[in-house]
Amino acid sequence: MSPPPSSTPARLSSFIGVFRYSRRALSLVWETSRGLTLGLALCTLVAGVLPAVAAYVGQLIVDAVVAAMDGYKAADQPVLLDSALPVLKYVALEGLIIALIDLAQRGLSAQQSLLRALLGQKVNVMILEKAGTLSLAQFEDSEFYDKLTRARREASTRPLALVNKTFGLLQNGISLASFAVLLVQFSPWAIAILIVGALPVFISEAKFSGDAFRLFRWRSPQTRMQMYLETVLAREDSIKEVKLFGLEPLFLKRYRDIFKGLYAEDRRLTIRRDTWGFLLGLLGTLTFYGAYAWVVIDTVIGRLTLGQMTMYLMVFKQGQSALSASLTAVSGMYEDNLYLSNLYEYLEQPVEKDAGTLTQGEHPGDGIRFEQVSFTYPGAETPVLADISLHLRPGQSLALVGENGSGKTTLIKLLTRLYPPSEGRILLDGSPLQDWDVQALRRRIGVIFQDFVRYQLQVGENLGVGNVDAFSDEARWRYAAEHGLADDFIAQMPAGYETQLGRWFKGGQELSGGQWQKVALSRAYMREDADILVLDEPTAAMDAAAEARVYARFREHRKDKMTILISHRFSTVRAADQILVIDRGRIIERGDHERLLAENGRYAKLFRLQAEGYR
Repeated sequence: MSPPPSSTPARLSSFIGVFRYSRRALSLVWETSRGLTLGLALCTLVAGVLPAVAAYVGQLIVDAVVAAMDGYKAADQPVLLDSALPVLKYVALEGLIIALIDLAQRGLSAQQSLLRALLGQKVNVMILEKAGTLSLAQFEDSEFYDKLTRARREASTRPLALVNKTFGLLQNGISLASFAVLLVQFSPWAIAILIVGALPVFISEAKFSGDAFRLFRWRSPQTRMQMYLETVLAREDSIKEVKLFGLEPLFLKRYRDIFKGLYAEDRRLTIRRDTWGFLLGLLGTLTFYGAYAWVVIDTVIGRLTLGQMTMYLMVFKQGQSALSASLTAVSGMYEDNLYLSNLYEYLEQPVEKDAGTLTQGEHPGDGIRFEQVSFTYPGAETPVLADISLHLRPGQSLALVGENGSGKTTLIKLLTRLYPPSEGRILLDGSPLQDWDVQALRRRIGVIFQDFVRYQLQVGENLGVGNVDAFSDEARWRYAAEHGLADDFIAQMPAGYETQLGRWFKGGQELSGGQWQKVALSRAYMREDADILVLDEPTAAMDAAAEARVYARFREHRKDKMTILISHRFSTVRAADQILVIDRGRIIERGDHERLLAENGRYAKLFRLQAEGYR
């Protein structure tokens, strides 16, 4: 399958319009380093002007040599060294010019290398800063994720490439202007010959650059699948199942099949591009040798001196190279602009403005209220939550019970403002969540998700991520670890809280599932000011004794706090003040443990079913 074709008018419009990103790329480079940008401009000017000067001095050298030899032949005298001094001065001058050209070229190379590092870092930081402003819904949107993938893969190198081509175009333009001053003295038609010889290759390159970009955009999902398969086959957190289930051959075959499809498209485009480039390049070669013959004939019939012939041949050759390089640069700038559109398309992704400013609610102490809240994921048709109403006061605990996929974790996402509700409203201390300053809101919440992150950081930093304000506070680490029951095994680790966790870095220590869960649980205790504690399956990987200790400590800590617990273990749920049974996004039962057992409904049935397994 190939990417959809585009019409010629559309391509022309795209070719012209896409250059709007050049100015932004230049501004980006200027903001990155003004000194290096000015240095590039100076070296470009020197490298652009001096080749024509070198060609002209070359003419002077040849003509001076010929004149000296003719003079001595006419006088029938031997050539003296003193008479060669004027020629040697021209030679020394040309040597100095060539040295300056080499210095300018090395200056360009060095400054481009430094800018490449600075600019690559700046663009990557821009991409990551933008990611921090995006909503969870955007990250869970596959089309948006394709935009992010395209921006990260190409855009960090394209701005400098575009600027380098821009300065290269400027350099070659200066060279062409100085060559034109010399060529017009020979014939204005010589300039026309240069242009005609270079245009076909330029048109071909521009056309195939557009085709390559459209191919790149079209296959983003396949490229992302390749990256995912690489991750699954080479990551420690997935390799166990891959080996156990014998998935290597299956996933490698899929990986190879994707590559074969992508390679076939690349191969067709490469062959077409290079074939047309060769054929059209022959026109440039023919025009050069036509001009070559013209200059030679004029020299033979006496219209040009030998020095002029040497200069014009050099100017024709360098002029053709400069013009070809200029048009190639324009074609490359077009391609770079196309790829830069990925970066700016991502950076200009609309972001929902956070207008909330409240740090305290209208009715402090009122707690959390859900009022007829419903939620449907973007792009979905069926609501995940429907008509949810509840009230949780400080000092009370709430347990959510239901099958996987019933909407329990989604309810927590709404409470933490990772998503806004589709209908209804959520209030904290009498004020709608959207009116709260999001940072002030989240400082009040300590949460452990079922799919918590196992950071490849030191032990203490793994705890510190729970509160960035106390990220490096060792006293807070110890307090959190004690309440999360992680302090015992941390004390036995080689470097205590400075022990590296995970296997990604040298000396890293891997933890058991239960130990990792205690680390994640400890993060919830890092926030001293948090009066809302949310635990989503916090003991799923722990043994019964550890679970009992966790909940005993949890009950001690929850005084004056609002606590929300999600668990499939009824032994932990039964102590909650309120229990909500959720089925397909709706609350079907509510009450405390004794009341729900008395009603003999879904909760009672599930409780007795689980209790039967312990007999």
